Amino acid sequence: MPEVRVIGDDGEQLGILNTRDAIKMAREKGLDLVEVAATADPPVCRIIDFGKFQYENSKKQKEAKKKQVTITVKEVKFRPGTDDHDYNFKMKHARDWLADGDKVKATIFFRGREITHRELGAALLQRLEKDLTEFGEVESRPRMEGNQMFFIFTPKKAKSSGGGGGGGGAKPEGSAKPAAPAAAAAAAPPAAPPIATATTGSSNNSGDGGGGDAPAQ
Repeated sequence: MPEVRVIGDDGEQLGILNTRDAIKMAREKGLDLVEVAATADPPVCRIIDFGKFQYENSKKQKEAKKKQVTITVKEVKFRPGTDDHDYNFKMKHARDWLADGDKVKATIFFRGREITHRELGAALLQRLEKDLTEFGEVESRPRMEGNQMFFIFTPKKAKSSGGGGGGGGAKPEGSAKPAAPAAAAAAAPPAAPPIATATTGSSNNSGDGGGGDAPAQ
């Protein structure tokens, strides 16, 4: 390239210069001439400290990666006839993964004639859904793919712990003193514990990596 448009180290537009002159100008300042827009006509170059430029680029990429949310999908595998001991062992692992923020894929494998008893697999997944309700939500409902039935759990979003509604907290049942019927009815409003239900939810980043520009020769 015989000529390039040059930007100074302070951001000043130096105009279109002969490439050799631009390189000489950069070297006199102890800096580098780096091409920043190769497709422009003429190409645009900037006088900068190339080592510092690479360092800052690398730092920006690391900061971008820190902001990424990485979710891992972990899998637990069952058979239609999985016994209670094996089921509980795998179910506890699934709870721990959900608590750590990972997704869980639960898969039922059918072999041979087991495929004719899909209801056994569906019942096992329903049981698992019930046991994991406190920790996760169903992202995709059970479906078949070949000889496998599976569904996916996503971690349940953190909820703020409720701090007792209007008025003070209720006293333990055993410590309550006898009261008149009317007063007792007013002082003890019915309060059923909240029931957590599994709801369908959906979730999903990769950072762009870019290499630094090479100094013009």
